[in-house]
Amino acid sequence: MYQARAAARLRIVLGHLGHPAAGAAVAYHTSELVSPANLSHQQFQYTLDDNVLSLEQRQFYEENGFLIIKSLVSDADIQRFRDEFERICKKEVEPMGLRIMRDRTIAKSKTVLSENVVSKIQDFQEDEELFRYCTLPEILKYVECFTGPNIMAMHTMLLNKLPDTGNKTSRHPLHQDLHYFPFRPSNTIVCAWTAMEHIDRNNGCLVVLPGTHKGPLKQHDYPQWEGGVNIWYYGIQDYDKNNARVHLVMEKGDTVFFHPLLIHGSGRNKTQGFRKAISCHYASAESYYINVRGTSQENIEKEVLRLLSRQYGMKENAVTLKDVWQFRARLVKGERLTL
Repeated sequence: MYQARAAARLRIVLGHLGHPAAGAAVAYHTSELVSPANLSHQQFQYTLDDNVLSLEQRQFYEENGFLIIKSLVSDADIQRFRDEFERICKKEVEPMGLRIMRDRTIAKSKTVLSENVVSKIQDFQEDEELFRYCTLPEILKYVECFTGPNIMAMHTMLLNKLPDTGNKTSRHPLHQDLHYFPFRPSNTIVCAWTAMEHIDRNNGCLVVLPGTHKGPLKQHDYPQWEGGVNIWYYGIQDYDKNNARVHLVMEKGDTVFFHPLLIHGSGRNKTQGFRKAISCHYASAESYYINVRGTSQENIEKEVLRLLSRQYGMKENAVTLKDVWQFRARLVKGERLTL
């Protein structure tokens, strides 16, 4: 019965994405369809009623934990973000707090920084051009459906998945983003993730496990992969291998919004090109911080504080994970309240 339900959910998800399984019609069990009349009286847990999402879109996110909006970000904006990424790689601009990361296979090489070696930049909240992504009205219009009107931009990344060297280190293990976040509640946190070019399984698209946002935060650690794993690439140690997986094939400008408990990851880049995406995690400004010590998230706090200690000569107990996130957080709409 579980497998039948999983298969039915997969068919519905693929129908939403416009990519039916090869050789199969997209079929819907009537017992799983919800009419607009019924939806209007339904209690929604993960979305807010602000007349932006259709009833069908809200139901899809409620059931699956993600939603793709096609062609949301313009080609012109994406080109500007691409140009700024290249300026950062060339060190023509050096925003405060920005972290430039390389794949572990080339991390210690003396190769000059360029698009060819930078796998990710994060914490670009002080870069005016890239942070403009986080304030785009077309993005915030949808973000508000999950966070409410007072919105904080909490975490920023531009991902440049490099061609895999053969060690499969361009993979990102299955994980839940909430593992990294010392703030709650989870239901008013959402990620906006925009494809900067065509993305599919060949160049390492996102893969999601629909419906897993309804479960708890799981234990994360570094996977024991033969080729090693990049720093911060924590993975879930115990997930249901029978869970249906959906690969998100996206075009430039398509944006997926997803819940921080949704289990997701990405495959390796098997092409000779680069796979770029830009993203921001948002949270309601009415959220609150938690103490992660003594929880499954303590490992990430220890690693962050060790890194700060090495980089800035700080004592590891001089700051907390909460301090780090308060420094990163930026108000993008409404009023900053408790976060």
